[in-house]
Amino acid sequence: MTPAMAETALLNDVALFAELTTDELARLAAAATTQDLVRNDVLFAEGSEPTDLFVVVSGRIAIANKSIDGRESMVALMERGDLFGEMGLFDGLGRSAEARALEPSRLLRIPYAPLKAVYENRPALLWGVVRLLAGRLRNTDLALADSVFLDVTGRTAKRLLELAAENDEFQLPITQEELAGMVGASRERVNKAIASFIRLGWLEQRERRYRIVKRDELERRSR
Repeated sequence: MTPAMAETALLNDVALFAELTTDELARLAAAATTQDLVRNDVLFAEGSEPTDLFVVVSGRIAIANKSIDGRESMVALMERGDLFGEMGLFDGLGRSAEARALEPSRLLRIPYAPLKAVYENRPALLWGVVRLLAGRLRNTDLALADSVFLDVTGRTAKRLLELAAENDEFQLPITQEELAGMVGASRERVNKAIASFIRLGWLEQRERRYRIVKRDELERRSR
């Protein structure tokens, strides 16, 4: 399989495209282009006019909002196989957040037009869009609940567990400043929370590498 074939084969695994026919996927793949980014490249800014959606081939993309004074709140972390930037296809409004590369990344860039043609030809496929947007809304509800019911230490524990997934040993894929943006707190308060986990023996740290020692305690603290 050539690199181009491997990249477009990703479309088969994207939930939004799960019910598309082989011919429909082929039309999307034919319209897609690749885009390479280096760390801190801004793919699009909040409020910019949307014309394309994206699938991550490699690397990581932060979806974030910024306050007037420059503080950042990272609302999502996009990794290989993740799709983003689809909202403008359906509401025609500007981008709701900024998309920025956290490391060297490659994306598939898919114009709205061929996907819109698919939906106009087969409107029943829009139920897949409803499921996608409902899932995003549920995640927003969970994040809002976390901000209300969990303190900074609890939110930090939860984000570390999410970044570790099922692994006890992991490398933080983002900076501590970016982690603070995910937690929704200052870097100092997030560092203090991590230091408390280390002091309690729940977590070990060496630079950006971590080892979870007591997962059950971190899970308890994240609820």
